[in-house]
Order: sequence, then C-alpha cells, then structure tokens
Amino acid sequence: MDIRTRSHGRRRRPNPLRRRSDVVEAWVVVLVAVLLCVVAPLAGTAAGLHTYDRARAHAEEQRAERHAVRAVVLGRPTAVPTVRGDRGHGYRAEVRWTEAGPGPGQQKHTAVAHVPAGTRPGDTVTVWFDGRGRTVAPPPNDVAVWQHTVAVGLGVAGGTAAIVLLARAMERRIALRHRLDEWERAWARTGPR
Repeated sequence: MDIRTRSHGRRRRPNPLRRRSDVVEAWVVVLVAVLLCVVAPLAGTAAGLHTYDRARAHAEEQRAERHAVRAVVLGRPTAVPTVRGDRGHGYRAEVRWTEAGPGPGQQKHTAVAHVPAGTRPGDTVTVWFDGRGRTVAPPPNDVAVWQHTVAVGLGVAGGTAAIVLLARAMERRIALRHRLDEWERAWARTGPR
C-alpha cells in the first residue's frame, strides 16, 4: 500500500475526539475569513463606485446651474462667522460686481455674500450664485467628489467587517454554550461509571 493512500485514508476515518461543534466552528472561521477578505472589500468598492457616479452627476448638475462672478468687497465682513451648511464657517459681507448686460451698458449689482476669513474691504472675491440669484456655495470639485467616494467606500467596507465580526462574536458565544451543554451531557453519561 502506498504511503499517500494510507495517510489519505486516515483523514477519512472519524476522529472520536472531534466534536460536531469543532467542525462547525472550523467552517465558520473559513466563512468569516472569506467575508472579511473578499466580501467586505467588494462591498466597499461597489458602494464607492456607486457613490462616485452619483456625486459626479450631482457636481455636474450644480456646475450647470451655478455661476461665479468676481466681486469687490464693499463693507467689513461680519465679526461672527456664520455656519454654511456644506462648507463650514464663513463671514458675510456686502459685495459689488459688474455684469455685462444685453445692451451697450454694464449693470452693477450688490448683494450680501459669504466671503473667506481675513477678507478686507476692497478685496476681490469669487461669489457663486444659483439660477434665482441667491448666493450659494461653490459646486464640489473633483477632489471633493473623490473624498466623498473614498469615505463612503471605506465606511461600507468597515461597516461590513464590523457586522461580520459582531456575528462571529455572537456565534462564538452560542457555540460555547452548546459545547458546554455537550460536555455536561457527556459527563452525565460517563460520570456514574
């Protein structure tokens, strides 16, 4: 008989010390490894790609509906920063800009707009407006789109990994409880002898 055949045959014989719970736990470890090494990164990549497409479309939509003008700051910016929803803190100041009209003249406009910190009267700043003439934040650039994409991808991959590890911890507790029950039953059978 060949050595390979003999060793291969030994693996197929049941081991009296191997419990069913040991086999289940070994397969669970393999499953957790596959979920952590394959599924979590794939979920993060899929979420990132989906987010990139949506964020890029949203940025293009905002670029199409918003326009920038170069304006001169007229007054001193407010002393207290105002919170701008998607861009953090900024200061408000009165600004003026000149826009070429349909006729031969140019139209002068004034508005209160968000300006960067450290702006003084007479400085030139870029101010963004929407289709209704309201001051708005600038549209997100490519860097902001990529930052959002990477953050969502990493968040989904990390969340998936956390769920897998939490499920593994719960499975270990349940397996331990079943193993202790098996030991109690085995001891009840062998103890009286």
